[in-house]
Amino acid sequence: MPTGTKDDPWILRTPPGKSEYVIYRDDDAAPPELVCQVGSTTLRYLARAVDDLHTWLVAGGDWVPLGATDEQKTPPGGTVEAWGRSTDNPVGGWYGIRKGYRGRFGMYLPPLLEELGLAELTHDARNNRMRAPR
Repeated sequence: MPTGTKDDPWILRTPPGKSEYVIYRDDDAAPPELVCQVGSTTLRYLARAVDDLHTWLVAGGDWVPLGATDEQKTPPGGTVEAWGRSTDNPVGGWYGIRKGYRGRFGMYLPPLLEELGLAELTHDARNNRMRAPR
C-alpha cells in the first residue's frame, strides 16, 4: 500500500471507476493538506477531513449519498458533499482549501477512505454512496 506522500501517492479511481487521480498528504503545509491531482487540476483539502468524515460516517451508521458537485453548485442535502461544506461540520465550513476548486469533496475523498479501510463505497455508474465499515 502506498504511504500517501508526494513521492509515494495513492493512485485512486473515482467511485464510478471512470477516472484515475492521485492524492497525497502534505504534512509540511500548515495546517496539513491532502493534495489531489486530477489531470492538470490540483485540488486541496484539509487533511483532517479523513478522520472527520470517518467519525461522521460512524455516528450516522448508514449509507450516505456522495452528492459530488463543483464549488459553484449547491449539493443535495444529507450528502457527503453537503457535509464537506456545512457550517455544522467540525471545521465550520469548507474542507476544500483552494478557492474556485473547493468542491468535489464527495468525489475524491470517499475512495481515499475506502483505500484506508475507513469506509465502504458503492461503485455504480451514478448515485454512489458510502458508509463506515461494519
